Amino acid sequence: MIEFLQQLDTRIFLFLNSYHSPFWDKIMVFISGRIEWLPLYLFLIFWIFYKFRRKGWIILALTLLVFALSDLGSVHLFKNVFERLRPSRNPELEGLVHIVNGYRGGLYGFVSSHASNTFCLAVFMSLIFRNRWMVIGMMCWAVVVSYSRIYLGVHYPFDVLGGAVWGSLMAILVYGVFRRLRGYEVTK
Repeated sequence: MIEFLQQLDTRIFLFLNSYHSPFWDKIMVFISGRIEWLPLYLFLIFWIFYKFRRKGWIILALTLLVFALSDLGSVHLFKNVFERLRPSRNPELEGLVHIVNGYRGGLYGFVSSHASNTFCLAVFMSLIFRNRWMVIGMMCWAVVVSYSRIYLGVHYPFDVLGGAVWGSLMAILVYGVFRRLRGYEVTK
């Protein structure tokens, strides 16, 4: 069963990774970047304090906590435990993977930290703000950033799916614990 899933994952990866162009290479490198999203992060911080005023510091601290849990967990509980080679590092896929600008990422890829972190932030902000457009926007952002990792050849689809699930679970867990400890909704 595991072998079947790995073969399926590889086939889906090769299919998705095979559609590329110089134009989309540049776009996906940008989308996959970290500094490029600084304006979004600053907007979210502004919005947190605008919406929650003095509670903003609590929300910001919880956001940083969920992000840290997601990021550290994706590396120490998954990548360093499963040690699954990234497609860009897999010798069996040599010459089949579209790699952009020579970027191959670290050695191991399960789970995708990008997917974990974007989904933890998207789900947590969705739970905090409970605004339809915020939910749609954040989820679309998380999906596009996660897909960019497949496009760039550094993650299999199941790496991305695993990261999305891990990050979402961390967001739901932190939000749920905070609500129970405080005994109220986070909303204003």
